[in-house]
Formats: sequence, structure tokens, C-alpha cells
Amino acid sequence: MIRLALLRHGHTGWNRLGRIQGRTDIALDEEARVQLAGLCLPTPWDQADIVASPLSRAVETAKLVSGRTPETSPALMEMDWGTWEGKRGVDLIADPSSGFRDIEHWGWHFRPPGGDSPNILRRRLLPWVASLSRDTVAICHIGVMRVLLAHATGWGFDGPAPFQIKRNRLYLLEISPSGWRAIPEPIRLEHRP
Repeated sequence: MIRLALLRHGHTGWNRLGRIQGRTDIALDEEARVQLAGLCLPTPWDQADIVASPLSRAVETAKLVSGRTPETSPALMEMDWGTWEGKRGVDLIADPSSGFRDIEHWGWHFRPPGGDSPNILRRRLLPWVASLSRDTVAICHIGVMRVLLAHATGWGFDGPAPFQIKRNRLYLLEISPSGWRAIPEPIRLEHRP
């Protein structure tokens, strides 16, 4: 059995403005850097492999909380939000021509115009997960985390998610030949001594 811990990157200026980042490479903001510099991975996760999305907000989060330079994997890149990228969800909701709908009403196959569906992202992620040989912390994005947690819990992007993704917490998956299991309670990052 392999355990995979998922950690969302720290805040960026776009997060605070409610803008959809997707694959746009937006750096952490200074407040996030200060906060993350005071946190670390709890035992035994401090000894696990560290892999991050190649986007700078994930790489920098990984360095700050682990003290190590992570490996990067393009499989962990955020989903492509197409023409919605850079826009605010509230503005898209207000524009009936945008086609916007909340992710709880996507199903596995809905795609933003020019973007990825959750299923496209899942097809990219599952081979990466299958390649893991030991316990791993993946520093990534909320879209990646939603897809992996949905795969583990059976949620189909069809109503309220059975999980809530917060920052500075590890979301654990146990992966074995008999299937995937999501551990219900996330583990908080620890304050540095």
C-alpha cells in the first residue's frame, strides 16, 4: 500500500481576488510566504517523497514546508480552465453567455470552453499515481485534489462534495491493488519549533 498526501499551494494574489488561475503561473503572495515559512510537514510526512506541480506557487509551497527542493511532475499541473482562466467566478455567473456552472454540477465530462474536464485530468493523474513506489506528499492545486479525492470517494462532480479542501492540511489517500481509500480527517501542518 502507498499513502499519498495532498497539499494545496499557498495563497496568491489571484486567489485573494477570486480569479481562476488554472495553468497561469501566479506566484505566492508575501503573506502566504510568511505563513508557510512558519509551518512544516508533520512526522512521518517530513520523510516522504516530495513532488510538486511545476507551477511556481506549488514549488515554492513545497520548499517552504518541507525544506527541500521537490521533484516536479507535469501530471500535477492544475486543470486548464480555458477561456474562464483569469476571470472571476462571480463575473462569469453574472454573464449567462459564459456557460459557467459550479463544479458541483459538472459531472466528470463537463469542460469550460477550451479547457479540461475532470475526466481529462483524471486520465493524466492515474498513471502518475500508479508510478509511485513509496509514501509521497504532492503539493498541487485544488482541481487536482478534487479529482483525486473524487476518484477515491466515488463522488462524481454531481452535487455537494463529500470533502472540503482547506489550506495547510494534508489530505490522505491509501492506494492499494484492492482500491483507493480517502482518510476522512486531514492532518494539519505543524508550526515550526
